[in-house]
Amino acid sequence: MTVQIYVGNLSYSMTEDSLQKMFEKHGEVVSAKIIMDKYSGRSKGFGFVEMASKDDGEKAIQELNESEVEGRNIRVNFARPREE
Repeated sequence: MTVQIYVGNLSYSMTEDSLQKMFEKHGEVVSAKIIMDKYSGRSKGFGFVEMASKDDGEKAIQELNESEVEGRNIRVNFARPREE
Protein backbone atom coordinates (compact mmCIF):
# COMPACT_ATOMS: atom_id res chain seq x y z
CA MET A 1 0.00 0.00 0.00
CA THR A 2 1.45 3.36 -1.01
CA VAL A 3 1.47 6.43 1.24
CA GLN A 4 1.35 10.13 0.40
CA ILE A 5 3.83 12.43 2.15
CA TYR A 6 3.56 16.21 2.32
CA VAL A 7 6.82 18.15 1.97
CA GLY A 8 6.66 21.83 2.86
CA ASN A 9 8.94 24.88 2.99
CA LEU A 10 10.83 23.77 -0.11
CA SER A 11 13.22 26.08 -1.90
CA TYR A 12 11.61 27.56 -5.01
CA SER A 13 14.51 26.18 -7.04
CA MET A 14 13.86 22.55 -5.98
CA THR A 15 12.94 20.26 -8.89
CA GLU A 16 10.75 17.16 -8.84
CA ASP A 17 13.80 15.12 -9.83
CA SER A 18 15.87 16.37 -6.88
CA LEU A 19 12.88 15.85 -4.53
CA GLN A 20 12.57 12.25 -5.70
CA LYS A 21 16.32 11.62 -5.29
CA MET A 22 16.23 13.01 -1.75
CA PHE A 23 13.48 10.55 -0.75
CA GLU A 24 14.94 7.54 -2.62
CA LYS A 25 17.67 7.38 0.05
CA HIS A 26 14.96 6.31 2.50
CA GLY A 27 12.92 3.84 0.43
CA GLU A 28 11.10 3.22 -2.84
CA VAL A 29 9.54 6.35 -4.34
CA VAL A 30 6.51 5.89 -6.61
CA SER A 31 6.19 9.58 -7.56
CA ALA A 32 7.30 13.07 -6.56
CA LYS A 33 5.34 16.22 -7.45
CA ILE A 34 6.05 19.87 -6.68
CA ILE A 35 2.94 22.04 -6.75
CA MET A 36 3.24 24.93 -9.20
CA ASP A 37 1.29 28.18 -9.40
CA LYS A 38 -0.88 27.93 -12.50
CA TYR A 39 -0.50 31.61 -13.37
CA SER A 40 3.20 32.25 -12.79
CA GLY A 41 4.48 28.70 -13.34
CA ARG A 42 6.61 29.12 -10.21
CA SER A 43 6.82 26.58 -7.38
CA LYS A 44 4.48 27.17 -4.45
CA GLY A 45 7.16 25.82 -2.10
CA PHE A 46 5.55 22.48 -1.29
CA GLY A 47 4.98 19.12 -2.84
CA PHE A 48 3.97 15.51 -2.36
CA VAL A 49 5.92 12.28 -2.50
CA GLU A 50 4.25 8.90 -2.88
CA MET A 51 6.22 6.08 -1.30
CA ALA A 52 5.76 2.35 -1.86
CA SER A 53 5.17 1.42 1.79
CA LYS A 54 4.16 2.96 5.10
CA ASP A 55 7.46 1.81 6.63
CA ASP A 56 9.45 3.67 3.94
CA GLY A 57 7.26 6.73 4.53
CA GLU A 58 7.76 6.69 8.29
CA LYS A 59 11.52 6.29 7.84
CA ALA A 60 11.66 9.23 5.40
CA ILE A 61 9.58 11.45 7.70
CA GLN A 62 11.77 10.63 10.70
CA GLU A 63 14.99 11.32 8.77
CA LEU A 64 13.93 14.37 6.74
CA ASN A 65 11.48 16.38 8.87
CA GLU A 66 13.10 19.67 10.00
CA SER A 67 16.28 18.90 8.03
CA GLU A 68 17.99 21.65 6.06
CA VAL A 69 17.69 21.38 2.28
CA GLU A 70 18.94 24.18 0.02
CA GLY A 71 19.08 26.56 2.99
CA ARG A 72 15.56 25.87 4.26
CA ASN A 73 14.27 23.65 7.07
CA ILE A 74 11.72 21.45 5.35
CA ARG A 75 8.58 20.01 6.95
CA VAL A 76 7.77 16.40 6.16
CA ASN A 77 4.71 14.47 7.35
CA PHE A 78 1.94 12.20 6.13
CA ALA A 79 -0.41 14.05 3.79
CA ARG A 80 -3.95 14.61 5.04
CA PRO A 81 -6.86 13.71 2.77
CA ARG A 82 -7.80 16.53 0.42
CA GLU A 83 -10.77 18.60 1.60
CA GLU A 84 -13.43 19.64 -0.88
